[in-house]
Amino acid sequence: MAGDGTVGKALDVLDQVAAFERPVRFGELQEKSIYPKATLYRFLQTLTNQGMLAYDSEHQTYSLGIRLVRLAHAAWTQSSLAPIARPHLDALSQASQETVHLAQLDASQVLYVDKRNARDPVAMYSQAGKVGPAYCTGVGKVMMAFLDEATLAETIAQQSFHRFTPHTLVSAEELRAELENIRARGYGFDREEHEPGIVCVAVPILSPSGRMLGALSVTGPTSRTSLEQLETWAPHVMETAAQIGREAQAWRFPETRQQKVAST
Repeated sequence: MAGDGTVGKALDVLDQVAAFERPVRFGELQEKSIYPKATLYRFLQTLTNQGMLAYDSEHQTYSLGIRLVRLAHAAWTQSSLAPIARPHLDALSQASQETVHLAQLDASQVLYVDKRNARDPVAMYSQAGKVGPAYCTGVGKVMMAFLDEATLAETIAQQSFHRFTPHTLVSAEELRAELENIRARGYGFDREEHEPGIVCVAVPILSPSGRMLGALSVTGPTSRTSLEQLETWAPHVMETAAQIGREAQAWRFPETRQQKVAST
């Protein structure tokens, strides 16, 4: 972002390379970049020199660098719920035989931190490391439901409200009503709101002190399950989330404004 100066601009370029999800040529980056050609090239050179990007001279492409992989691994170990949650995800996946997601909020979006596939997996958008919308995913909505009001208002303002399916919530008013229901019930659903044929039951992960840490969901295709069937797993998912929250309480977990639970 402009207010973040040179470092912010370099990170914008890094994000742009990552968004292609494959090695990318300079011309492709330039087509989508907001920066002049010379500025973009300078940032790419700096990121490459620092090991954040790798340049393939034979194919003339840029890709994420090994230093970034090392930093990502350190962040996964130190700053995500994944290491603590891993055995709990395994147990929940084995018991439910459906897909289990672990997610956290990242700049008002959902970051899928970890995932366990169902016994008979089906294709779906979510993958560990991917970012998705918060307003139309079960994990996103349950995390938003337990934010303080100031952070929630900021988070809602950053939602796109794009209609992915006929079931997608497309206004702040609809979303706020849904979040009220989630707070009262303690868990939420994805009613084919992001992907047709995909439903889930989701639960927030809260520390015993009430800090919002992330979310957990059990997800399946409508071809073999239903919201009613998934809802029967809600108590199990809630207990699993509580166990993760208890174990995370003593961990050195980064504080962010988005981890505050609503006081009302």
